[in-house]
Amino acid sequence: MIRDILHRIAERWPCRVVVWPVVVQGEQAAAQVRAAIEGFGAAAPGGPIPRPDLIIVARGGGSVEDLWPFNDEALARAAAASVLPLVSAVGHETDTTLIDLAADRRAPTPTAAAEMVTPVFADLAAALADYERRMIACGGRMVEHRRARLAAAVAALPRVTDLLAIAIQRLDIASGRLTAALGACVAAHRHDLASIASPLKPALLQRPIEIKSARLADAGARLSPAVRRRLAEAADRLATLEKLRASFNPDGPLGRGFARVHTADGALARSAASLKSGEKLKLVFHDGDRAAVVDGAPAAPAPAAPRKPRLVPPDQGRLF
Repeated sequence: MIRDILHRIAERWPCRVVVWPVVVQGEQAAAQVRAAIEGFGAAAPGGPIPRPDLIIVARGGGSVEDLWPFNDEALARAAAASVLPLVSAVGHETDTTLIDLAADRRAPTPTAAAEMVTPVFADLAAALADYERRMIACGGRMVEHRRARLAAAVAALPRVTDLLAIAIQRLDIASGRLTAALGACVAAHRHDLASIASPLKPALLQRPIEIKSARLADAGARLSPAVRRRLAEAADRLATLEKLRASFNPDGPLGRGFARVHTADGALARSAASLKSGEKLKLVFHDGDRAAVVDGAPAAPAPAAPRKPRLVPPDQGRLF
């Protein structure tokens, strides 16, 4: 019986078959079949026991006593509660047990159960080939239908040359008019320019210049002596202020051979006593700067010359 099922499955749809061996008659048959159904249902995908897609409970024909374990209530409840699809193929077509009524499908024989759960590979291949052929034919008909509709739409559309003919004609007319209009415009402006430029002569501009120059000379000649004197005095004060400004320029004496002494921080050295031996200095001349270092101790100041007593004539009185 098991060989018939395996052979029939191999012929129709070669696949992996997991066999859970149990006794199919006797006192232990019902418990073992129930354990097999529950064990397949509890198997995890990818576990040590492969989880099947469906379960076939099958055995060959026999007497009522031989098939009696399949009338067990607990087995029938386990078949009804199975999480996997269950096909019952117990006995021959005329044999009926409780598991046949609790299963998802009932097969008349074990061989029929194998045929029920497996398709024919050749039939599927032929059906797929037919579907492919029909899909290609439908796609071809759809493309031809769309091509015919597109051709009809294109035929109804006007040609591009017809759409642009009027615009091209208007552009040609405008281009011809534009050339003539530009020539006429240039000629009109040339005539206006010639009519305006003909009266223009250098003498017209020279005469106003001569008049304004004569007026300016006459105004200068009529300046009063007082105004001239005040202008001369202002010029003298301005020259005096310029000399004073030049005398206050700190760089003026540098051109006469003097030098300005600065300390390292840029301050002006005003006395020799403020400088220390070894201190760095900067000497500023009229033509550039030079670095220097203080050498030696400061010299002792020279004694002041005694002031001569002021003689007062004896006959001269005192104010205080």
